[in-house]
Order: sequence, then C-alpha cells, then structure tokens
Amino acid sequence: MAQSPYRSFVARLVSNYIFGSVVAVLGVGGAILSGSLSVPRGELLHLQAILLLSLITMFTAEYFAFRRHMAPIRDLFRSARPALAQIEAAYLRAHRLPSLAVARTLGPHLVGLSLPASAMALLAIRLGWADLPYYYIGLAAAGAVLVACMHALIEFFLTAQAIRPLLVHLRALGRGMYGADISLHGRVLVSIQRKFQLSAFLIGTFPVILFSLATQIRLNGWSRDLGYDYWSWAGLILVTGVGFSSLGAWLLGRDVQQPIRELYEAMSEVQAGRLQTSASDLYSDEFAQLTAGFNGMVDGLRSRERTNAQLLQSYYATLAAALDARDAYTAGHSQRVAEYSAVIGRAAGLSADELDVLNKSALLHDIGKIGVRDSVLLKDGKLTEEEFEQIKQHPVLGEGILLQVEPREALAPLLPGVRSHHERYDGGGYPDGLRGEDIPATGRIIAVADAFDAMTSDRPYRRGMPVHKALAILEEGRGTQWDAAYVELFVSRMRGE
Repeated sequence: MAQSPYRSFVARLVSNYIFGSVVAVLGVGGAILSGSLSVPRGELLHLQAILLLSLITMFTAEYFAFRRHMAPIRDLFRSARPALAQIEAAYLRAHRLPSLAVARTLGPHLVGLSLPASAMALLAIRLGWADLPYYYIGLAAAGAVLVACMHALIEFFLTAQAIRPLLVHLRALGRGMYGADISLHGRVLVSIQRKFQLSAFLIGTFPVILFSLATQIRLNGWSRDLGYDYWSWAGLILVTGVGFSSLGAWLLGRDVQQPIRELYEAMSEVQAGRLQTSASDLYSDEFAQLTAGFNGMVDGLRSRERTNAQLLQSYYATLAAALDARDAYTAGHSQRVAEYSAVIGRAAGLSADELDVLNKSALLHDIGKIGVRDSVLLKDGKLTEEEFEQIKQHPVLGEGILLQVEPREALAPLLPGVRSHHERYDGGGYPDGLRGEDIPATGRIIAVADAFDAMTSDRPYRRGMPVHKALAILEEGRGTQWDAAYVELFVSRMRGE
C-alpha cells in the first residue's frame, strides 16, 4: 500500500510536536532561566547544558513511545492488502492518538526531563558548578510539571486536527476494499465536558503559577520577611486563581454539555421512530443554529412520514377497491368493513397504532379472493361443497399474498387479521378452527364488521336486510359465532346507545 498518506501524517505530527516544544518547553523554560534567574554566565552555561541533556533524554523517550503508539497505523500502510480488522484497529488507534499524545508528552517530560534535570542540577550544586539554593530544584520540578501540562494541551488539540485526513483515508479504504462503513458508531472516547474542564483549568491556572514561580526566583537574596510576606499574598492569589479556574472550567463544561445531551436525547427519540420530538431551542450561541437545523430536519422527516402514510393508505384503499371491482355487488365492501372495524376498535379503546393496523387489515381482509376463480367467486347460485372449499381458502391465500411483499416485516402486523377473520368464537370457523381468545383480536373485530356488511349489502340473489335485523342476528350469535364483547360494543354504537 502507498506510504504517502502515512508519511504526510507523520510529518504533520512531527511539525506539530516541534511547535508545541518550542512554545511550551523552550519558550517557558527559557523565560524562567534567562528572564527570572540571575546567575553568572558560566553557571548559566552549565544549567543550559543540563537542560539540553535532559531534553535529549526526553526526546528519546518520546520517540520510542511515539513508535509504539503508531504501530497499528504503520503496520497497516506496510501491508499490501490489509484485513478489515486491521483497518478498524488503525481507525480506532487514530482516534486515540490525541489522548496518547497527552500520555506521550507527560510521561517523558516528567520522567525524561524533570528527574534527570533535577539529579544533574543537584550534582552541579555539590560540585560547585552552580551556586543556587536547593529549593530552586523544587521550583524547577514544579515548572517542569507546568510545562508538561501546557505541552500536552497543545499536542492534544493539534493532534485532534491532524488525524482528520487520516480518518477520511481509512474510511475510504474500508469502503473501497470491503464495502464496510468504519466508524466509532457513537462511542465516546473523550467527552467534550472533560476536554473543556481540563483545558479551561490549565489555561486559567498556568499564568498564575508561572508568575508565582518566576517571582520566587527573582526574590532570591531578599530578606526572609519579605519572602514570607510575598508568599502570604501570592498564596492567597494562587488559591483564588486556581479555585476560580476550576469553577469556570466546570461551568463552561456544563454549559457545553447540556445542549449536546439534549440533542443526543432528541436524536435517540428520532432513531426510535418518535418524530414528534424536538430539540430545546433556548440558546443564543452556535447551538441555536445546531438545534434549529436539527428541528428543521425532524420537521422534514415528519412531513415525509405524513406523505408516506397517505400514499400507503391510498395504496391499501386502491388495492381493496380493485378487489371489490371484480363484483359490482360487493363494491365498497372492504372500505365499509374497515369503517365498521374502526367503530369497534375505537369503542374498545385501541391505541392509534392498533387502529391503524386494524384499518389496513380490514381493507385487505379479502385480498386472497384474487386467487379464487371468477366462476366460483361470482356464481349466482348455491356453491357446491368443492366450490365452498375453494372460497374457504381465501384467508390462507391472502396471507400468502401479503407474505410476498418486501420487506416482510412491513405487513407482518396485518397477517393475523387477514388469516383469522372467518374464525368462529366457538371454534367452528376456518381456516384453523381457532377458539375464543386464541383468535387474534383483529380477526375477531373484522369478523363482526364483515358479517354486518354482508348481511346489510344487496346481492344478486337477495336484498340486504335492515340494519336492526342484522344487529339482532349479531346479538344472537354472541359467544358462539362472534366475540360477545365486540358485538356488544358494535351494536351499542350502531344503535346510538
């Protein structure tokens, strides 16, 4: 595999590291040594030599840590055809590089720079190469910790920007070679709140601590009382500054985290299919644009959902009308059965989703009659036993037709009602001879609505019976042919009770 993306990435990391080192190490360290520390030129050369040797130790430690951190990415680009798992591992490692840069910076700074420098400075004082108070070593160690933290902060954010082109390349590699969409899939490696809190804390406390350390060095040779007075005052300022930075960092992190959490919760609602949600639009910063964009997207999804629902409803109604059109005497039968079923469903307290399933099931309850020959379906006279057996197959045929629709789960809720709408409550129905509440609720409701419409509709061989007579027949068949509870609900509604 071509090495150019990897080399470009490494070159950018190295340039970022050099920049961070110059700012944090040489800039701050040099300011303390040359600007605040008054020492003879010869001693200053010794101290600079100690700093140089310590830096060499630090850079060596960081080099080996860098190679270890980059190993999964380096091995990927050395492979002629990397495996998918190898690409995924490199992608995850790339995302971890900003945090690893912090570890790679802090460890060598503290172990590779601070400890060797402190040890060599002690040796230089004992050998007389430097005439400095021993507590300066403690101040220098504290300065090293401060420098390490600032360098780590710079490295984190520069590395976070540097990995973006590499991540794009790795995702393209996964799609191109394996058709895989490589992603963290919402996994959070470093929270925004944590980044803001630590960054704001360091930015707020760094100048105060640096000034305190530099001033202490400048006070060398002044009276003990003056030094005591200084630290009585500086300590209060230092504690106040650190406390304020901590509070400000916490408030800033919380202020950023809250809209993000609200947006995440709203997205979870949308992902679950609940499109009536919206993000809280109470912000006046860039989050106002983000929430407005999100709410606009959800509005668009709701509009599309309504359009799709209307199209589907029209599709079901058209399909039912096409089926009923085979026989002029049954025209509108499926639509009327759906309306009667809705009367029962609403009276029974069904939810909106349950009523929707009931409506669609009722519209398509006779879809299986498409598979019955016209000579049988449209016969004027009495059916033979064989012909009636063919008619009795239409619930099974209807279920089979709907099973052919893809995706299968789209119409799966309609299958029980379509298959079972000719079952009898006493077990004497078809096609499965189910009894009582073993019959699906949609099938029991449609059975009542279907029977009522059949009794009240005109046929070639008879006129439809009056409504009151059909309702009386339904009452007579309660608990035997039909579910008594659904019959009672329907009859009471039709009589206006």
